[in-house]
Amino acid sequence: MKSIFVGNLPWSVTNADLEAKFSEFGAVSSARVMTDNMTGKSRGFGFVDMEDGDAEKAIAAMSGFKWGDREITCNEARPKTERSGGNGGGRRNRF
Repeated sequence: MKSIFVGNLPWSVTNADLEAKFSEFGAVSSARVMTDNMTGKSRGFGFVDMEDGDAEKAIAAMSGFKWGDREITCNEARPKTERSGGNGGGRRNRF
């Protein structure tokens, strides 16, 4: 199973649109358009999970594909990295 990063998506693309487009190349396990937590609007990228062989075909076919007025980028997703919690950019308590 491979996860594919799909960038520069048109703002109107939904999870269903993404799944339908990538299902042309094989079975899609999941398709997710990432949205802003506050507004719920698309962030312009998403992820598609497919079997390895189908994922390779989809990446090759969809890289540079013109969808609407945008040319999408498509490659194998990198593993999610741990992000430090930080303190939210606030001031530290001083004692």
